[in-house]
Amino acid sequence: MPKNRIFECTNLECGFRFPVYDPSDDPHRCPCCGSLNPILRVQFEPARVDPHLCRPSEIVLEAVLDNIRSGYNVGSMFRSSDGAGVSRLHLCGLTPTPGQNAVAKISLGAEQAVPWVYYPATLQAAASLHENGFRLWALEGGSQVVSIFDMIPEAARPDARVALVCGNEVSGVDPQVLDLCEQRVAIPMAGIKDSLNVAVAFGIAVYLLRWAGRFQPEGSQNLPRITG
Repeated sequence: MPKNRIFECTNLECGFRFPVYDPSDDPHRCPCCGSLNPILRVQFEPARVDPHLCRPSEIVLEAVLDNIRSGYNVGSMFRSSDGAGVSRLHLCGLTPTPGQNAVAKISLGAEQAVPWVYYPATLQAAASLHENGFRLWALEGGSQVVSIFDMIPEAARPDARVALVCGNEVSGVDPQVLDLCEQRVAIPMAGIKDSLNVAVAFGIAVYLLRWAGRFQPEGSQNLPRITG
């Protein structure tokens, strides 16, 4: 595997320092001020996550993307799904599918590793998952939500099968799809805004649900089931 390299501008008034990871792109000019022949300062191997950290809970987690508009968001959601171990993505309505440039640009190959299926209507995906024993949880706001942190006991159950439903960036989850959801979960917001970017929220949610068992004290698997 090629090493990453850090270059530094030779112009003392600039001092721009920047990474280069492709040997064919080694710079002849500073990308900031244009000075000639930046100096190679250091080269290093890309960092890797220690494998012993990669032991999530036993939950079977899939996700439904309900009319997500942005291919960049979808690409990010593919990459988060690959990292967290989401079993399958259900792409619905106008959600861009792999093969579109924006998806591939952000997912960096994750779209080839995460199984996915496309549905013209999100209701079809939701109904199919419900029939196959998945509990549908909508990542949504509103007055009927619970904190996603309160769902940790449920996500940590050995037999948990959850489909996380994420809605359109502007309009949210289709109301008829919400009617099929057992629970609406929200990420608490401490600032002036009442929501996060959908891809950011998705990443937080899938990692929390997949690693829920690590936050469980002994005996908590016997907690009562939350039914909303």
